[in-house]
Amino acid sequence: MLKIILLFVAAFFGCQVIATPEDARHGNLNLYFIYSRDNPREPIQIQPDFNSVIESPALFRPYTAIIVHGHQGSAFTSLNPVVKDSFISSEDVTVIVVDWSTYAGQSYSNAVNAVPSVGVAIADMIRLLVTYNRISLDRLHLVGFDLGAHVVGFTGRSLNGQVARITGLDPNGSQWGSNSQRLTASDAEYVELIHTDGNGLTANGIGTALGDVDFFANGGGSQPGCLTHSCSHNRAWELFGASLLHNHLIGNLCNSSSQLNWNLCRGYSLHMGNNSLIKYGSGIFRVNTGRTFPY
Repeated sequence: MLKIILLFVAAFFGCQVIATPEDARHGNLNLYFIYSRDNPREPIQIQPDFNSVIESPALFRPYTAIIVHGHQGSAFTSLNPVVKDSFISSEDVTVIVVDWSTYAGQSYSNAVNAVPSVGVAIADMIRLLVTYNRISLDRLHLVGFDLGAHVVGFTGRSLNGQVARITGLDPNGSQWGSNSQRLTASDAEYVELIHTDGNGLTANGIGTALGDVDFFANGGGSQPGCLTHSCSHNRAWELFGASLLHNHLIGNLCNSSSQLNWNLCRGYSLHMGNNSLIKYGSGIFRVNTGRTFPY
């Protein structure tokens, strides 16, 4: 009980949240579901062990994407079907959907406490897959929404930042605003963030730049067609899914926060989202979108 209280206090005041061996039970309950163009609807569950990995060579393509949901999510909530289907429709890729709903479905503070070990457990699974030549770090894209964005941060960090790309979809701000263990640019070779709900006291997103490139959709606050923070928050994965299919959302570099807020960004352009594992650019970008798909 004391340990749980200390973890809560540390997270609340922005201290480091660090996984310990005792916390491994969180990540041990992760579930992993694999999809590809051969099985776009019926997933194959894979276990993080030798037998499961060695028996599944046909499941893997040259490129791999791993999707991690957020608080109150699961492998089968709207984020994962939409983003998973968009990946598979856009190219021949293996998609691994992570389910950590046992802890993500609990209170927000409990879910936050589970984030480090959930991310480390995913890294352990990746190492196993790399060992048996099922995937390659330089062809791996980690995608996390909400708390899942911080989860993939821990995953990338555990792999010494050697993953090709991380995309953080509106990472949560509560208990992470000044937390040094939040998703950062050093967690992968390239880290991109899409901010959609970062303005206001009750916003879900973190609202500040964290990656190599941070896209602030429509300024990063209230999204077109949305009346609630929840709607704006979810727009992050909706925009990302649309970008995989159409690669049409383009942002311009902002030289200041004033330019961002007043829609005056006129710097060089960069495509937001998509599955390019190598992108050239850095800084804060504003991208303006429509109200409905494909935005």
